[in-house]
Amino acid sequence: QVQLVESGGRLVQAGDSLRLSCAASGVTFSNYRMGWFRQAPGKEREFVSHISWSGVSTYYADSVKGRFTVSRDNSKNTLYLQMNTLKPDDTAIYYCGARNRFRSTNYDYSLPGSYDYWGQGTQVTVSS
Repeated sequence: QVQLVESGGRLVQAGDSLRLSCAASGVTFSNYRMGWFRQAPGKEREFVSHISWSGVSTYYADSVKGRFTVSRDNSKNTLYLQMNTLKPDDTAIYYCGARNRFRSTNYDYSLPGSYDYWGQGTQVTVSS
């Protein structure tokens, strides 16, 4: 059974840094492309970042580019999101998603529907 578990979210102040983790089990982690999304109250889930199965390729939403860094450790079955210079607008529940890399490569990594599995999310709150 595939399981993704996010952790690391908490209340921080504007300008602080935070690192989120997403631990995967029940899958061969290196077979999955991974994404980070977030959802604020009353808003749709939005794309944050995507990383290829090898970790070589990374992509970011414009709103987090230069502040967030996605990485993965396939030996530990874990995905990370380093978030620096946090802003109140970053407040949301953060989710990780997994997409099997053997599926079609013709997909939009910024769409939630492109992912096969999701975690339960971790809350990040940034106070001003």
